[in-house]
Amino acid sequence: MAQKFGGKYSPDGSTQTEHAAPQRNSFEGANPDAAGARSNVLFTPAIVLVATTFSDGAIPMAFGLVGAASLTLSAWLLRSGLRAEAEYNARKVARRPALPRKMFASVLTGIGAALAVIAHLDNFSILSPLIFGLAAGGLHLAAFGLDPLKHKGMKGIDTFQQDRVSRVVDEAEKHLNSMSDAILRAGDRGMERRVEQFQRTARELFRTVEEDPRDLSGARKYLGVYLRGASDATVKFADVYSRTGDAQARTDYSDLLDDLEQNFSARTRKMLLDDRSDLTVEIEVLRERLQREGVSSS
Repeated sequence: MAQKFGGKYSPDGSTQTEHAAPQRNSFEGANPDAAGARSNVLFTPAIVLVATTFSDGAIPMAFGLVGAASLTLSAWLLRSGLRAEAEYNARKVARRPALPRKMFASVLTGIGAALAVIAHLDNFSILSPLIFGLAAGGLHLAAFGLDPLKHKGMKGIDTFQQDRVSRVVDEAEKHLNSMSDAILRAGDRGMERRVEQFQRTARELFRTVEEDPRDLSGARKYLGVYLRGASDATVKFADVYSRTGDAQARTDYSDLLDDLEQNFSARTRKMLLDDRSDLTVEIEVLRERLQREGVSSS
């Protein structure tokens, strides 16, 4: 995602001296769009195909339109597949995507390329479209790879509990997205970055719960009540600040984010310590059993 420039000489820039403490890099922890230009550019061939077949007659135009639809669907699936793969890679515990979008996109690219060749042939031949279709699909697959084909870190995890966690995290992500949308209305780049910083802290809690679904009961109010309140507060702040520019409202909202971030971080640390305590107990129990069986722990 693009980040607006901000610095000492920008309208909302800091006036600190060169000896002041360095500021946190606003790009730190940012999550760029996994799809990016490399998938968006693949919408272009469909436009070119329609433009070059539209005036060639009914049959070439029909093949061109169907081919363009295939290429457009391929680009859309690819973009979705790249984002799903990025989410998969970002987690230690994740299920494989239910739909192999990138592989379907490769197939549709091959079909679209074959139809494009047919639309431009004077005499129909099956060989040329087949060769071009296979080449296009193969190159697409080589460029973007396969979808994740297996679950990651799921051994020993209750899938029912994992599904519950997924639903709660999805709802929590909606609250974070609502905060992102609302804070834009305030027109304050500093507060936009501050919200992003809190969101990174919140997502650390999400990942911790996803890795151990037993933590859900202790974190449910953070993922539900607190984030819903944060979202509502962001909407109200954006409405007030965009109309009045009230400095006190900005300070109060910033203090709220500070409190939320501290509490979310503390909850994440507590869950990690609890997990470590559980591990210690498991190790001690196993050692006691080994000692009763006459096996030395040394």
